[in-house]
Amino acid sequence: MSEQESKSAGPDFAAGVPASSLPDGEAVRGHVGEDPVIVVRKADQIYAIGASCSHYGGPLNEGLIVGDTVRCPWHHACFDLKSGQALRPPALNPVTRWKVERRGDQVVVKDRLPEPARPTPKGRQPGRVVIIGGGAAGGAAASKLRREGFGGSITMISADSNAPYDRPNCSKDYLAGHAQEEWMPLWSDGYYRDQQIEIQLGKRAASIDVRQKKVALEGGDSISYDALLLATGADPVRLTFPGSDLPHVFTLRTLADSRAIIAASNGKMRAVVLGASFIGLEVAWSLRERGLEVHVIAPEQVPMDRILGPDVGRHIQRLHEGHGVVFHLGRTAKAIDRQSVTVSDDSKLGADVVVMGVGVRPTVRLAEGAGLAVDNGVVVDEYLATNAPGIYAAGDIARWPDPHTGEKIRVEHWVVAQRQGQVAAENILGARRRFDSVPFFWSQHYDVKVAYVGHAQRWDRAAIAGDIEKGDFRVDYFKDGRRLAVATVGRDLQSLQAEAEMERALSRA
Repeated sequence: MSEQESKSAGPDFAAGVPASSLPDGEAVRGHVGEDPVIVVRKADQIYAIGASCSHYGGPLNEGLIVGDTVRCPWHHACFDLKSGQALRPPALNPVTRWKVERRGDQVVVKDRLPEPARPTPKGRQPGRVVIIGGGAAGGAAASKLRREGFGGSITMISADSNAPYDRPNCSKDYLAGHAQEEWMPLWSDGYYRDQQIEIQLGKRAASIDVRQKKVALEGGDSISYDALLLATGADPVRLTFPGSDLPHVFTLRTLADSRAIIAASNGKMRAVVLGASFIGLEVAWSLRERGLEVHVIAPEQVPMDRILGPDVGRHIQRLHEGHGVVFHLGRTAKAIDRQSVTVSDDSKLGADVVVMGVGVRPTVRLAEGAGLAVDNGVVVDEYLATNAPGIYAAGDIARWPDPHTGEKIRVEHWVVAQRQGQVAAENILGARRRFDSVPFFWSQHYDVKVAYVGHAQRWDRAAIAGDIEKGDFRVDYFKDGRRLAVATVGRDLQSLQAEAEMERALSRA
């Protein structure tokens, strides 16, 4: 089907369709002119919005209707059917909403509607909000503040040299060569100017004076705040052994890291990846896509066994092996020289490029120096507030009380960080909104996507439905009879349904 045929697929809503042809609670895809649109009937109410998710263009008609919202099947973004507003990341921008008319039994969709007016914040508002960190949480928070109608000053201090970008793609399609450079920024440079968001890139905060409400920057400058969001993220772990600091040895966290790996890989033949984590194996996939011979060294016997279990882990391993990746499991690297990596069994692997994908550590130096409570991350309450007045934390550094597991957890997921950044922004403006989202992440391996909802730090039973070997399955992870997480491949709708069921279980508790 051509792009034009795809856009005009389904009924012509401008010409009208019978109301009886719209099933209650389901999305029907059609078009208005060349614009793809979904129409959803909820009892007597009928809504029309753009058919494609504003994140990666996922088909919203294949998603899940929950209340007056629709959720994207690809990465669990959520949109308001009434307004078209993006309610949950990873989508940050709205979809178009359309005017719906009833003409007898006919439903007609014709005119685009403007975005709803921004709300006016109630109560006393901070004059100046400072955000330390320009990643998922920081960027989402700054944007959310403006969308909530905040009219004060926003300053984002980021050690990164790039404005907020699509970090997941740094180890996925961008690294693989399938995503273009211009796809990476979350917003254009003009967005920050238009929204009056000041970004200080390549700057690091040196300390926080909690009493004086000041942030000192490296180099001597300082900035005052009325409310502060810590979103410093995490730093990749760099193993230390002979040769680990050679120039062809990389970690992957930032867009600059991804660019450096791409540059180092051009014209090269052999790569070694240390670690069989999600990041490590996404790097392995990406470098295979670039034509390099790839070897993976990891201490575990089965990749991702602890998170996904041995059956899924072996399936992912076989998937990579089918694309030419060679695994060296139950082993570690003990030395690197300019041409090779020495493995713990004393074998040697040729290596023009080495990438360490062995995890990250939360960046809590600032929080510790400011006297904030730190315990495997910055400790926050259900509102993402720290123990210091006016200071919030979100993203990879935040350790919060998760109502779904009953435990304090810290999660290193892009979508979680974005959602926390938005909730923190609302609470800075006085909302008192609890962070109770079900954690979600996805991992891409060639044409296979693993979707994971929930959080199972420990589990004692994995219930498998479907056929793992055919790449069509669902795994539910339980602890003491309680379902904590669900992983799916090839079952996007079931992943959304599992997320919604976890939310309902919380509301019933």
